[in-house]
Amino acid sequence: MTDLHAIFGLGNPGRAYAGTRHNIGFEVLDLLARRRGMRFRPMGESVDGYDLCEWERGDRSVILAKPRTYMNHSGLAVRRVCEHFGIAAASCAAVYDDADLEVGRLRLRTDGGHGGHNGVRSMIEALDRTDFGRIRLGVRGAGRDDVELADYVLQRFESAEQDRVTRLIVAAADAIEVAVDEGLEIAMNRFNGFRADAAATDN
Repeated sequence: MTDLHAIFGLGNPGRAYAGTRHNIGFEVLDLLARRRGMRFRPMGESVDGYDLCEWERGDRSVILAKPRTYMNHSGLAVRRVCEHFGIAAASCAAVYDDADLEVGRLRLRTDGGHGGHNGVRSMIEALDRTDFGRIRLGVRGAGRDDVELADYVLQRFESAEQDRVTRLIVAAADAIEVAVDEGLEIAMNRFNGFRADAAATDN
């Protein structure tokens, strides 16, 4: 099992992007920070800056970081964090939106390509590796086919989607806690296949 030492939530900085589909990765890290009473602090320069907090988990510190480089240049901040803290790509995971998965779905992987996601593409280019974890949150709603992808992910969720989004964010945060404590593979077995609508029915 490879220990996770850094979790990167991908998104765009600034209030204009808050609550958009593209920023759901930020929201997951924000929830993790709130659970532990942690606050993010700004680090780095404008070209590769990020917001960071250090999560003391057992006998190690896990970095939670949100790049402030805008989505398409996420890799610049990711590389800076990895170099500064001496973290290997295989000990990292990215948390991000996936417009190919319907709203409320959760998928975890240990490796793979970028799947058309520019933030992940930037990470792969900056790290020159693909072997980092992926925690993908479904954001595809009923209107996806009517809008260009670049515009769609900058839209906010519909009111009818909000309950599923909230449950999805909670499940993703839970999955990260399991991944940090027990390994990403265990979290995959436990959370792959999660559907927010099914979770609501179970409750």
